[in-house]
Amino acid sequence: MASRIEHRASFRAPAATVHARLVDQAFLRDRLRTLGGTDAALVEHKANGDGVAYKLRQGIESALLPSIVRTLVKGDLVVERLETWRPDGAGFAGTTSATVAGIPGEIRGTYRLVDVADGSELRTDAEVKVRVPLVGGKIESVIAEQVRKLLASEAAFAAEH
Repeated sequence: MASRIEHRASFRAPAATVHARLVDQAFLRDRLRTLGGTDAALVEHKANGDGVAYKLRQGIESALLPSIVRTLVKGDLVVERLETWRPDGAGFAGTTSATVAGIPGEIRGTYRLVDVADGSELRTDAEVKVRVPLVGGKIESVIAEQVRKLLASEAAFAAEH
């Protein structure tokens, strides 16, 4: 069974301004430098008329991992994230997927960035699946909670910059 992630972030700027910021290479590098952890990097960034796609690498030191995760992963945790964004009506839509080296599972989700009365709102809906007998559900819930915290930190960073 998968663990669901729902997150909402509000911005004072319109959706087009927030989107431009979220997919900007310099912004992504700054965000990774601040929040990305060990060996964080913008691995790839492609923009065309249809949208933007980029790949991020983030790291979490093993000392910061819950013990149940350390039983599966020896050393630091390496997360590879692939995100895509495209115009969608009056707003923007995106997808996200992530894998964690050493953990058999994935995170998949969607983004929706729309204008609201006092700015814009970014909605994230995702789920975490970990395929490990007996403890997979526990690991999913730990990862889902960490992702919620990361999304909140990333939204706060975007709102400030």
